[in-house]
Amino acid sequence: MLPKILVFAGSNRTGAFSGQVANVAVRTLVELGADVTRIALIDYLLPLMDQDLEQEKGIPENAMKLGRLFAAHDGILIASPEYNSSIPPLVKNTIDWVSRISKDGDKPLKPYAGKVVALCSSSDGNFGGARGLYHLRSVMMNVGTQIITEQCSVPRAQDAFAEDGSFKDERTAKSMQRTCQSLIDHTRFAISRR
Repeated sequence: MLPKILVFAGSNRTGAFSGQVANVAVRTLVELGADVTRIALIDYLLPLMDQDLEQEKGIPENAMKLGRLFAAHDGILIASPEYNSSIPPLVKNTIDWVSRISKDGDKPLKPYAGKVVALCSSSDGNFGGARGLYHLRSVMMNVGTQIITEQCSVPRAQDAFAEDGSFKDERTAKSMQRTCQSLIDHTRFAISRR
């Protein structure tokens, strides 16, 4: 059985480096034998997380759609930019809303239960967005996912991609391959224990 992996970027900006990293991840995961779904968070716009809003109107339908997608996959790969050495608000808001879900109608729904997560980052600086992944790692641990150790950070992202969308730098490509292989391996192990 192929592990089902959900991939998304943490920016909706046209031409975002994180979107390009997510695209490389998708190709790499498919080459390594995963069943991959790539989504764009712009298709699941959400209001700012607000418990008063939740109490008044319930969980937004786009959060429910994301929760169902998360639950339907064995693993998740997030390609995140770094905003001021931390998590972009789009990613944090998405994680927070999905964490509020406990049921879908009258059926239990735990979107993060048993999920294996890989983290990637990018920036136009020398650290490749890695500083933001410390915070993202902490948040994903708190919602109950298993985060793999391997991660892929892409420094100087404005110069990192070839015309075909692949990484120019072999070291970065190998880092992505290690990250994706580890995600697949950990996901397969998690599936075998169900």
